[in-house]
Amino acid sequence: MKRKTIFFSILFTLALILVGCTKPSTNEKKEDTLVIGTLTTPHGEILEHVKPLLEKEGVKLEIKNFDDYILPNKALADKDIDANYFQHVPFFEQAIKENGYKFADAGAVHVEPMGLYSKKIKSLDELKDGATIITSNSVSDWGRIITILQNADLVKVKEGVAIETASFEDIEDNPKNLKFEHSIDPSLLTSAYNNEEGELVAINANFAYQAKLNPVKDAILLEEDNSPYGNIIAVRKEDKDDPRIKKLIKVLHNEDVQNWILEKWDGSVKPVSADQ
Repeated sequence: MKRKTIFFSILFTLALILVGCTKPSTNEKKEDTLVIGTLTTPHGEILEHVKPLLEKEGVKLEIKNFDDYILPNKALADKDIDANYFQHVPFFEQAIKENGYKFADAGAVHVEPMGLYSKKIKSLDELKDGATIITSNSVSDWGRIITILQNADLVKVKEGVAIETASFEDIEDNPKNLKFEHSIDPSLLTSAYNNEEGELVAINANFAYQAKLNPVKDAILLEEDNSPYGNIIAVRKEDKDDPRIKKLIKVLHNEDVQNWILEKWDGSVKPVSADQ
């Protein structure tokens, strides 16, 4: 009886050792799962679309949705997520400058054209002298909006000023005496539009989609196709060469995925190819 007891004890111990050897480590799980922070539209929808494609590459995508422009970068810095996908390069660079983030740009995915919308006028011809333009308080968008207005011959910035980083104080020629209000959070711009505050409201495309606005069809003024404001995958510097990130970028640049993006948003979300 004693020998049997010893024998079964040895078998039980060996079984525990085998279970311990086959149990996946925390590191192995991390290598297979990629946690990414994003905004619901269009970023989150794009990520949901590529989720099964990425799983075929051996990476499980876990998506965390945010509803503002601050928390996704904070979550990335705090290592609550592995990457984020919601911001264009000027916003990304401004966030690094202001917060000292150690981030890297892993690659651009798409461009969302900025548009100026109105419930008060139906065309630019109706824009009256002294009209109010409402924009967000995001400094990184100001040069973008001023570029749209300058391309429409509504304003002109001072000579020698880089328009990408221009502010409203840099405007020297304003023939219609346009007034600018730029104290509103980007997420509240659609409310300003619906409340008919101002003649024109500059709305970021992701928030415009949520309000059922199509930039191509509904904007009074729309950003031109040569926009440098590609939305990127942002990572911590040490993770730029992470195989999971590289697989995600590869899948997002897949031709079928890019065609799906164009069709899904009627051409108002423009995919960025791998060589751009």
